[in-house]
Amino acid sequence: MFIKLLKSKIHHATVTQTDVNYHGSITIDADLLHASGLLPNEAVVVADCENGNRFETYIIPGKGGSGVIGINGAAARLSRVGNRVIVMSFVQATPEEANAHRSRVVILDRQNHIAETVSHATTLERQTP
Repeated sequence: MFIKLLKSKIHHATVTQTDVNYHGSITIDADLLHASGLLPNEAVVVADCENGNRFETYIIPGKGGSGVIGINGAAARLSRVGNRVIVMSFVQATPEEANAHRSRVVILDRQNHIAETVSHATTLERQTP
């Protein structure tokens, strides 16, 4: 049995560009990719916080330090420059792998600078009464 777990998330990224004529994908600043553990060509789910749209695409790296978050291709019709988005990737894990898994969350400010990085354990802490 496999469990689908959050691998990486970039939280509240501000869309800096859209290009409906580009052949697809989301462009993400390479420094943000390094910080989040996301990879070029990795499949991601993108959720637009302003309008509720969700779509799946893949990552292409943008220039490091640029703060670029670009929604490309048909998905460019689902978001706008200035909208905040959440970019999420997932992993399949066995229950044993899940016990050691930690997801990495990178929270951004309005200029797409890293405000905070959080690592979440998959296991629940036991609470004593």
